[in-house]
Amino acid sequence: MADTTRPLATTATIAPRKPISWDRVFVYGVLIFGVILAIFPFLWMLSASLMSLTEVTFGRLLPGELRFTNYLEAWQRANFGQFMWNSVRITGITLAGQLLVCIPAAYAFARMHFVGKNILFSLMLATIMIPEVARFIPNYLTVIWLGRLSEALFGFGWINNWPSLTIPFMATPFTIFLLRQFFLQIPEDLWDAARIDGAGHLLFLRTIVIPLSRAPIMTSITFGFIGSWNALLWPLLLTQTDDWRPVAVGLTKFVNSDAPTALHLQMAASVLMIIPILILYFFTQKQFTVGIATTGLKG
Repeated sequence: MADTTRPLATTATIAPRKPISWDRVFVYGVLIFGVILAIFPFLWMLSASLMSLTEVTFGRLLPGELRFTNYLEAWQRANFGQFMWNSVRITGITLAGQLLVCIPAAYAFARMHFVGKNILFSLMLATIMIPEVARFIPNYLTVIWLGRLSEALFGFGWINNWPSLTIPFMATPFTIFLLRQFFLQIPEDLWDAARIDGAGHLLFLRTIVIPLSRAPIMTSITFGFIGSWNALLWPLLLTQTDDWRPVAVGLTKFVNSDAPTALHLQMAASVLMIIPILILYFFTQKQFTVGIATTGLKG
């Protein structure tokens, strides 16, 4: 016989609903709005590059028919083959020079002791605050003087040539600062162990510091690539012919003179210009994120 004194099973209690966090809704709303503002121009550029001129003129958001021939026409009319090759050479030389100059400089500021180190580092950081345009005049006069000296000694000048487009950007204060901050975080015990084994600063830098600093170095390469690839004002000032003009100058020339009304071709040429940057970021995004996250503000 069943026990009538046993309490009947009660239904499961429903947990109270959490109140809506309006602060979180506001934060997410602002973030989503910012993402839309950042991405929409690029999405429209990509869409317009596949439209006809009529569709772009009437402000359509999506193409009725995908016109991939716009890229081929823009490539040929803008002479992008030459400008792309110029940018590849300029960017390659600049990045190689930055690695050769900035890594030893950052190591010296981080791990070595010499008279006036803090003063020199402060002066170097102060140059970051100076607008780029304000540095054009002294840099231009320096390039003119060094170009004349180079022409007298070696037979080639700097104006309208690769030295004027690369050498002034091989020592970048931001890259030195970024690498120095990471070098400061390398344990001092590694340096002590290297000294016991008879290693000096150069061997320690080559065998210990650089392998441990792959992420910030890749981050520096990414920033350097973007800055060199997008350079416009300085090449316009230092070049008179298309022999060494980079792709940004080629795009400006195409927009202003060769296709002033062909908006769909302008968008196609713009997409072609940013493709190398997107490819670089696709392969280096992990190291880029790690390099930014692990580079502290010590020192």
